[in-house]
Amino acid sequence: MNKRTDLAVECRENVGKTEIKGVEIKENRFENGVLTEIKVLTAEGAESLGKPVGTYITMETDGFPEGDGLFCAATDELTRCISGLIPENGTILVAGLGNTDITPDALGPKCASMVFATRHIDGKTAQELSLPKLRSVCAVSPGVTGQTGIETLEIISGICGKIKPACVICIDALAAGSVKRLAKTVQISSSGIEPGSGVNNARKAVTRETLGVPVIGIGVPTVVDAKSLVCDFTGNTANSSEKNEYDSLVVTPGNIDVVISSASRFLALAINRALQTELSAEELLNVM
Repeated sequence: MNKRTDLAVECRENVGKTEIKGVEIKENRFENGVLTEIKVLTAEGAESLGKPVGTYITMETDGFPEGDGLFCAATDELTRCISGLIPENGTILVAGLGNTDITPDALGPKCASMVFATRHIDGKTAQELSLPKLRSVCAVSPGVTGQTGIETLEIISGICGKIKPACVICIDALAAGSVKRLAKTVQISSSGIEPGSGVNNARKAVTRETLGVPVIGIGVPTVVDAKSLVCDFTGNTANSSEKNEYDSLVVTPGNIDVVISSASRFLALAINRALQTELSAEELLNVM
């Protein structure tokens, strides 16, 4: 059974091969976690894996740190991964995708609200506030099409046309194919993001091709579909060709409000650290 998932590591597991032509895979461990980097190098590799050409970095941990625990190896590693994908210069647009009225889908907007927006702070203001040199950053939560009647891509594209960012960082909730990665995993990709794809409500993709600038997708799996969950628990392999009324059923953790709170703070701190290198982690945490 090929489980429905947004995670490249699970797409690799679905293929069932150790080596995939046109795909490079590296794994590194750190304190209380593991990083898996998957590079899809060719069109053949993209077809085999079911993921566009690009880099996919997956962090798997025991859970998301909170409070003083945010100053840890996981935050350092996530910051390093994001830093390696963003351009050195230019304005960065951070877009928090999702619906604040649905808790499992609120990760993006909640995280974007904690990103340190600086584009409006000119040199004189920074000097008066005794601030160091700041990277130009702006943040937006475009909502979802059901709320606005406008495609997420259209909103972000319109903003890009005005502010001309060097890169867009999109944050969104994802779907996992296995309960073991639910609410314990972060995926960073250089190939952008397709809002709603994990729950069969795919909207227009937000990518370099559709925006004309690099797009980094960052997400946390907050739901798993019921069929995959049953297979995890029973060890039985369902026939993926069989369709029934439960195909659209997804499951989320009972403490999803806590997960969203801690995950969004974790992501926001790492993003802020990657963008504002002249400020300490403690200073950035104070402005979140």
